[in-house]
Amino acid sequence: MKKLVAELFGTFWLVFGGCGSAIFAAGYPELGIGFVGVSLAFGLTVLTMAYAVGHISGGHFNPAVSFGLWAGGKFSAKELIPYIISQLIGAVLAAAALYFIISGKSDFTDIGGFASNGYGDLSPGGYSMTAAFVAEFLLTMFFLLIILGSTNERAPKGFAPIAIGLGLTLIHLISIPITNTSVNPARSMSQALFAGGEYLTQSWLFWVAPIAGAIVAGLLHKVFFDKE
Repeated sequence: MKKLVAELFGTFWLVFGGCGSAIFAAGYPELGIGFVGVSLAFGLTVLTMAYAVGHISGGHFNPAVSFGLWAGGKFSAKELIPYIISQLIGAVLAAAALYFIISGKSDFTDIGGFASNGYGDLSPGGYSMTAAFVAEFLLTMFFLLIILGSTNERAPKGFAPIAIGLGLTLIHLISIPITNTSVNPARSMSQALFAGGEYLTQSWLFWVAPIAGAIVAGLLHKVFFDKE
């Protein structure tokens, strides 16, 4: 139970901090933090929670990470479903909190895209479904390679959260214009549930591509990088 609660809180913080920065601060007149600020916010959420509760649950905060660690032989299959449910609950609670806050703005009319992920017309840069899939697949694959490598028993101790947080920052710097950056099905699902419409119908890609990329990374690490 402690592990599941840790995953819930960690995923809540990731969605609240990362998506919250995009919703409230990215385009704020004159002082907006922009793509760079949002990228850093997502990285900081993972870095801070990895130190805060990573020692309890492993600090997944992402269904794709759980699948990747399972494929790499670092996580039990029987824990996959409970972890994913906890991650989804945390993400949806964070999205609900964001909705409550944004709806309290004096000129509020609707939530718009709500920092959701998308392709085609819903892509910030107008990127196709195929381009979005390839980007999400490759970025999640490398994210898992960073996670698996930095947490390996032969890696320097205590620095994994920094590498993982900076890795996620870099991923966002690359792909916000492509898909608004997912690499995390829970983060995508929570926002799409509130944004609705096409954001929800497109959410399949942000499950399939990240999980597929994560599994490939887990297998690659297991075969090539786990042992000398």
